Amino acid sequence: MILDSLSQWHRYAPLHRRFAEAFAWLEQVRPEIAIGRHEIAGDSIYALVQRYQTRPVEGMQLEAHRRYIDVQYLVSGAEVIRWAPLRDLDHVTRPYDAVKDAGLYALPPVTVPVSLRAGQFTILFADDAHAPCCCLDTPSEVVKVVVKVEA
Repeated sequence: MILDSLSQWHRYAPLHRRFAEAFAWLEQVRPEIAIGRHEIAGDSIYALVQRYQTRPVEGMQLEAHRRYIDVQYLVSGAEVIRWAPLRDLDHVTRPYDAVKDAGLYALPPVTVPVSLRAGQFTILFADDAHAPCCCLDTPSEVVKVVVKVEA
C-alpha cells in the first residue's frame, strides 16, 4: 500500500508499466468530472468516478482484488480506508469472484486506518485488503476516482 499526494506520482511510475498512463489521466481530473466509468485504455486501465457519503467502520468488510491494482484518488472530501495485509485474514465472507474481481473478508480486530484527503491517492495491490468509504470523524460527501490498472 502506498499513500502520497498526486503531485508525487512520478516516484511510483517505475513500479508498474501502466502507472504513468493512469496517473497522467488522473492529473487531468477536475472537480466537475462526470460520475461513472471512464475509459483510459480499454479494460487494461479504466476509472470509476464515485460520489458518496462516508460511513462508520462498523459493519464494513475488507475487499481484495487479483486482476486489478486500485489507484484511489480523492477529488474532494476526506475518508479513512481501513487496511490489513491479506495474508493475515482468515474469515472470508464472500469468496473471490473473478467477474467482480473481489473477495470480501470480515474486519479483523486490528486494521490500519489510512486517512485520505483531497489531492491524495493510495495504491492498493493484490495483497492489500482494504475497506474504503469510512468516515474520518462524521459522515461527509466524497468524490473519488478509482483507477483500475490491470496487474
